[in-house]
Amino acid sequence: MPRLRLRVGVCLLAVASLANLAGCSPKQERPAGGAGAAGSAKSGSMSLNIKGSDTMVHLLTAWADAFMKTHPEAKISVTGGGSGTGIAALLNGTTDICASSRDLNEDERQTAESKGLALQDMAVARDALSIVVNPQNPIAELTLDQIAAIYTGSVTNWSEVGGPDETIVVASRESSSGTYMFFQEHVLKTKDYAAGALLLPATSAIVQTVSDAKGAIGYVGLGYAHEAGAKVKSLGVKAAVDAPAVMPSNESVLSGAYSVSRPLFLVVSREPAGATKDFIDFCLSDEGQAIVEDNGYVSVK
Repeated sequence: MPRLRLRVGVCLLAVASLANLAGCSPKQERPAGGAGAAGSAKSGSMSLNIKGSDTMVHLLTAWADAFMKTHPEAKISVTGGGSGTGIAALLNGTTDICASSRDLNEDERQTAESKGLALQDMAVARDALSIVVNPQNPIAELTLDQIAAIYTGSVTNWSEVGGPDETIVVASRESSSGTYMFFQEHVLKTKDYAAGALLLPATSAIVQTVSDAKGAIGYVGLGYAHEAGAKVKSLGVKAAVDAPAVMPSNESVLSGAYSVSRPLFLVVSREPAGATKDFIDFCLSDEGQAIVEDNGYVSVK
């Protein structure tokens, strides 16, 4: 089973020391709108900032660590905060690469166009959202309609979906999260979350809530579910009442059998070049995609 290295915190920062190579030029300035056109990491000292999806922080940290081993002149920082935060940073020119667990919306694309930016988004991995409950909960599977009813507040007790007489504690990511938006669009069919839903700042907080509260339910990335181990229980998801329950896994995501899955993107403000291109090419390489699977995500190849 793939393992996800545990890193605690809403935002994680992965920074390797910058090697001052003999003869290297000083750190290059980042052009407005991102550093995609900056020089290659192979030609001199170079910094690269990546900001966005909290879901992708672990994966990006692993990619950055591996990339910097072979590019000691490169300094890569990875910060979470949510896809919306990362996209805003890209549009404002304060990050080189945005990590996003959702597609860009029309407003974001129009803002980019008004700024003269030519956004490029590349799918670099896939992820399944595991629906997780407390291990003491006897429920083993739910239909998509039941999950939506729980998250929109029309079902508030586990007894209404075949479980014990226990109030349901709904745990969600906060609204700046791409995961929040993906779940709302694809599972809730754009309906509002229940007013009493707990909007939590990080996936680790959802895992903790579900682990602590007997009646809790949450959604987390497949890698996070693997890392949580016995702290949470993943449910099978049924597309309809008479459909088979499908567990989240690499195989069920790749086959399309598990419906609550999505691509994960790296987004840049213009055609990638220099260090930006080098890093994205690495993420999509065989080595980079092996890191995807090692960290509990699903390869795009």
